[in-house]
Amino acid sequence: MGGTVALTLLISALLVFAVELIVRGSLSQTLLFFQQPFRPGWTTVLLFAFLLIFLDALLGRAYHALLLVAPLALLLAFIGHQKSHYLGDPLYPTDFLYARQILELAPLLVGQRPLMAVATLAGAVASLVLLVMAWKFWRRHIPALSWRARAARLALALPALVFFGSIMDYATFSWARDRLQIIPMMWDQKENYDSNGFAIAFALNVPMAKVSAPQGYSAKAIEAIAQPHTALPVLPAERPDIIIVMNESFWDPTLLPGVTITPDPIPTVRAIQSGHIFSPEFGGMTANVEFEALTGFSNAFLPYGSIPYQQYVRRSLPSLATFLKSEGYATRAFHPFEGWFWNRAPVYEAFGFERFMSVENLPPLAARGPLASDMALTDEIIREADAIAQPFFLFAVTLQNHGPYAANRYIDTMHEVSGAPSAESQGAILSYTEGVADGDKSLARLLEWARQRERPTVIAMFGDHLPPLGPAYVETGFMKDNVASRKAPLPEMSAQHETPLVIWSNRSGPVTDLGSISPALLPLHVLKAAGISHPYYTGFLGEISERYRVIDRNMLVSPADEATPNWSRAKTIDPVIRDFRLLQYDMIFGKRHGKKTFFPTPKEAPGTT
Repeated sequence: MGGTVALTLLISALLVFAVELIVRGSLSQTLLFFQQPFRPGWTTVLLFAFLLIFLDALLGRAYHALLLVAPLALLLAFIGHQKSHYLGDPLYPTDFLYARQILELAPLLVGQRPLMAVATLAGAVASLVLLVMAWKFWRRHIPALSWRARAARLALALPALVFFGSIMDYATFSWARDRLQIIPMMWDQKENYDSNGFAIAFALNVPMAKVSAPQGYSAKAIEAIAQPHTALPVLPAERPDIIIVMNESFWDPTLLPGVTITPDPIPTVRAIQSGHIFSPEFGGMTANVEFEALTGFSNAFLPYGSIPYQQYVRRSLPSLATFLKSEGYATRAFHPFEGWFWNRAPVYEAFGFERFMSVENLPPLAARGPLASDMALTDEIIREADAIAQPFFLFAVTLQNHGPYAANRYIDTMHEVSGAPSAESQGAILSYTEGVADGDKSLARLLEWARQRERPTVIAMFGDHLPPLGPAYVETGFMKDNVASRKAPLPEMSAQHETPLVIWSNRSGPVTDLGSISPALLPLHVLKAAGISHPYYTGFLGEISERYRVIDRNMLVSPADEATPNWSRAKTIDPVIRDFRLLQYDMIFGKRHGKKTFFPTPKEAPGTT
């Protein structure tokens, strides 16, 4: 038994080393992880050893569990490395909630790197064949363990695994976890994975779906929040129509240093730009930006890496659609892809949209490149709007300019790109530029239609995040890495997270000088442009905006561009942000003590029966 344990420890050490080497992509960083004897690296080795011993007892043959644990661990490590490389975030357990979405986008990925795709597929098939052969060989040639040997393994491994499981809840203090120097750094997941290693950090994120109540949460705490100046929503006599378009990866590619693009790809946006959206994401995770823009709530108060659409929207939730629907508006959502993507169909229903126009019920839309064109979607929005007699709120998420951006994506390019260091980057930038230019033209088409309308109409358009241009950022010197920073000085964060924002009215023209705002503050400015007041969206969020224009999980930014980094780890938190977090928790997870005060419907207004 002693020899078995020693050999299992050696195997576990080699496996953990291989996992860290794949994830980190650096031999020196991997060696550094194992350098000190009392670090999570050696704790991980013990964890893997106990897991192997436990599974061997169940399978009935020595070292048989290696054929299960090793392929799974190495595969997860590879996926984690790829995600970190392209999106900048480590792999979380919740990522597998949208594995189907990755498969749906696989044709785009294959189209960009067909040789790599073929090699990956061939390697996967060969690995699977070898694994099956090794499994059969093991069953035939390795003698079965006796019941006594299996019982001894269970007696050794099971208590240890129960112990490890008990210390993985980061929300509670663990003396043992503290002694093992496992420090959950949920506020900085990159450091969490770097310090604790892939396996333990991954395990620490398993409870991510559980959101604990903020300290002090109670009915009295919600009642103590300053009452909004407006007790009831107030709308103009002539209720304006509202259209919000979240344009996929819309950004200004002329900001790439040394790159010249002719003609200007975004002349419409540049002429009437209201400011910027300070996106909490980069290169993906569109649904998280969408969540903020529709609800006025913030990802900053949710676990790092979580996806509200997938994990937290389980009942009706206040949103712009919920409010406007209660005031007699028709509410429609548009996205020319499958309704299950990002769980949008049930989420939109919970948000109060009467109809969701997805690929399942939209008419066939003309494609531009491989995906439905922005112009075709805009024409469909206009067609739907013209058919609605009552005031309406329309929300659309475009698809055309979704990455990756393979060279020669469009056969009829209208722009020229020069100055990119490599042909690959130049091709990617050109493909992206053509898509962003089509987004700009689609906005021009929507504005021209609105100018001809008699009804007051407010239109907002913004990008959800910067595009995943990868090496082009590094080659041009725009960023040090392929992906944006999550924690950095404000100028760097602004450059890597700001996307153009337009808010425009056919009665008063563009809203100007908004600066850079979090998506959670978009409802405030859209409703103000429409002449609508609301206890939460213009009242409470209005109070927030006087103190902070950006509410990011790692940084708060005031209207005077004063940054407060690491605010969530401070001993005292600004009461305005404290109340924001309390009220958000109350409405998403809590008892909704603040609903009648901050989200009254015509039948639930304060003082009514």
